[in-house]
Amino acid sequence: MENNDPKPSILRRISTKIIGRPRNINDPSIFHKLALIALLSWIGLGADGLSSSSYGPEEAFKAIAGHTYLAIFLAVATALTVFIISYTYSKIIEQFPHGGGGYIVATHTLGKSAGVVSGSALLIDYVLTITVSIAACGDAIFSFLPLEFHQYSLLFKVSLIFILIILNLRGIKESVTILAPIFLLFIITHIILLGYGIFSQASVVGTHVNQFSTGLGGDLQAIGLLGILAIFLRAFSLGGGTYTGIEAVSNGLPVMREPKVKTGKRTMMYMAISLALVAGVLFICYFLLDIQAVQGQTLNAVLATRLFGGWPAGIWIAAIIIFSEGLLLFVAAQTGFIDGPRVMANMAVDSWFPKKFAALSERLTMRNGVLVMGIAALFLMIGTNGSISALVVMYAINVFLTFSLSQLGMAKFSIKIRKKKEHWIRYLLIFVIGFILCFTILIVTIYEKLWQGGWFTLVITLAVVIICYLIHNHYKKIKKAMRKFDEVLLLSSIHLVGHPNTKPVNPKHMTAVILVTGYNGYGVNTFLSLIRSFPGLYKNIIFVSISEIDSGSFKGIEEVEALKTSVQNSLLKYVILAQRLGFSADYRMDIGTDVVETASHLCESIAEEFPKVMFFTAKLVFRHETIFHKLLHNETAFSVQRRLQWKGLPVVILPVRIDI
Repeated sequence: MENNDPKPSILRRISTKIIGRPRNINDPSIFHKLALIALLSWIGLGADGLSSSSYGPEEAFKAIAGHTYLAIFLAVATALTVFIISYTYSKIIEQFPHGGGGYIVATHTLGKSAGVVSGSALLIDYVLTITVSIAACGDAIFSFLPLEFHQYSLLFKVSLIFILIILNLRGIKESVTILAPIFLLFIITHIILLGYGIFSQASVVGTHVNQFSTGLGGDLQAIGLLGILAIFLRAFSLGGGTYTGIEAVSNGLPVMREPKVKTGKRTMMYMAISLALVAGVLFICYFLLDIQAVQGQTLNAVLATRLFGGWPAGIWIAAIIIFSEGLLLFVAAQTGFIDGPRVMANMAVDSWFPKKFAALSERLTMRNGVLVMGIAALFLMIGTNGSISALVVMYAINVFLTFSLSQLGMAKFSIKIRKKKEHWIRYLLIFVIGFILCFTILIVTIYEKLWQGGWFTLVITLAVVIICYLIHNHYKKIKKAMRKFDEVLLLSSIHLVGHPNTKPVNPKHMTAVILVTGYNGYGVNTFLSLIRSFPGLYKNIIFVSISEIDSGSFKGIEEVEALKTSVQNSLLKYVILAQRLGFSADYRMDIGTDVVETASHLCESIAEEFPKVMFFTAKLVFRHETIFHKLLHNETAFSVQRRLQWKGLPVVILPVRIDI
């Protein structure tokens, strides 16, 4: 049999070569193949937290200049804070097994308004995750290059963002697997760096103890305990970037392998232990070796050079260690591409974002979200000239805004379930402590950095919140206007009389194919409009619907099967309605991530079965259509029409007027 399928275009073939072939959504093992085990989750999501040790401790240590003995207190406080926040998010994972990110937690515990604020802050946060990680990656790698090469640093950082966009368009598991060796290289090299850093100073412990005592005693006399606490609190808060990646694990739960809760909690444990150890020991090494800032180098680069610079080829050992740090930061940027689009998808399902952001590509990735995150990161990188200092300030504010809302929400939730939970007071206490920690860091960071770039983060976050409300209000108006069609559905069921026409559809008769989305007044109105417009012309009615797999339904084989059953039941109701109006009726359905392509292929096969066929679909029509409407409502009807008309098949779009 001759294959009449057209040859793919050049652009299509290039895209397939770069991104990969479409995935088979009907493969029952697809979820297992795409899901991440705890180790890969630690790499893909925990790398964000671990990599923050490359810039968080540095910012805090710089803030205690002249009081370096405070690094010991910072080491203890940082490790303790990591464990507290990680523990609270482990409990959040238990309560929200389908993904306990800040948006979901705040929405379910504090309400929709808190949810949209948290979600908007998270989106800015994940854009900054990409930008900060790549900026720090570039700074780390360029630390060992001559200063004249630093003019190419921004170009290098922009190129890395482009690479990550392509990797994530291919798929999450592919990108994480490719980056796994980088993560392991960081672990090995930093065990060597920090282990030798502590070991090399073991013989002069007494000297450092005296240095600690002298520094503390001198400050107690000079500025007093309150002065020391003020310096410590400021440094601790400015090092808030150290904790920025902790939430990513709970938000990325949907990409983990079953049992998701167990995998998520194990990933959280891996991340907490590794981050607490690396960040804590870095503070101690900074103090023990009296590390000072050097132009063009990170503190970690100075530390590595100090430790290994006197060895044969020691400069190469130091370079490899910092190079692995830079590469890990590249891996950490991956978190923004995993979790950012997921937040967008969750908000799109709840009508805060355009519905198209809940859609999956043929590679089962949230392509629209990946592209938006990548483009936003590119603009931010270029706008700040890749300055890590400016970016970290912007980064920490939104992170701790989300942290604070999540901790407050879970504290409220603990009180709400006190009659059902035996040890609810213990849960309440840990969330209250978490809230106090996070809110304190948030307030101090805003106070210290408001006029150094922090205001920009707050303005952008407020702008996103306002846009979300505009979108949400538009969808509410549409929903209200659509209720009139449900009244049509009610009336149509009242006037149905007589025996149904149970004769099978006859391919020789005139056939009308109607594309519908669920059994509702909108679809029934489209069907009745067809009857009124073409009375007595069609004997057969075929109802067509596509089980669209989006981020809301792509959570497991059970959800996909439930979606198929729901679509099938809706189509059967249409068939019964048509039969009771005297038509021979049947239905066809398929499953896919691209409604236009899947529907077009299905309609082409129907046209081969029924030669005398006409296709019908409906399109919302607004009194004053703007670009805003085009962004919020897909052009499925026109896209299907173009595809089928190119094949020589007649398609009629029935207008559905919306008075808003």
